[in-house]
Amino acid sequence: RQACQAAAGWQACYPNSPRVAVNISSHQFQRGNIFHLTKNVLAETGLPAEKLIVEITESLLISDDQETLDQLRAIRSLGMDLSIDDFGTGYSSLSYLKKFPITTLKIDRSFVMDVTTNPEDEALIKAIISMAHSLNLKVVAEGVETAEQANFLRSRNCQFIQGYLYSKPLTNKDFIKYYHDKSVQTT
Repeated sequence: RQACQAAAGWQACYPNSPRVAVNISSHQFQRGNIFHLTKNVLAETGLPAEKLIVEITESLLISDDQETLDQLRAIRSLGMDLSIDDFGTGYSSLSYLKKFPITTLKIDRSFVMDVTTNPEDEALIKAIISMAHSLNLKVVAEGVETAEQANFLRSRNCQFIQGYLYSKPLTNKDFIKYYHDKSVQTT
């Protein structure tokens, strides 16, 4: 709710404001009806569904139950993206990418950290990005701290990059100032 309220405020000030991603743990997901909660929060805050990304971990998909699949499909039907957070660090099964309505893979920082010095990390990231593009999925690399990492990821067509290279975590107030300052610099 807090994340959606903040993002709705950004949207009111900046029509091209960024989307907000919210992590939902498998425990939260199984405790209640996430679909109805999400739908109600979007209605309360006025945040457009396409401005919200729901991030789940691979552990949620392991249960492989019909209720989980139904809730994920319902969430997608609202227009939100579904992202697998920390992709490749858990119990990865490529069948998840086919079965569940995932839109985005988020490459874990443990692969990004040494991508410019470790050939295995480089190969894994190339493979993840290539596979994601073949499946029409978006890719986010997390934990980017150096320009070299960012350049490598861009050269491999990684669509989204996040990390301390750009900013450390910010409060909502600090984010608004940061976003405003960046918007002014690009105009």
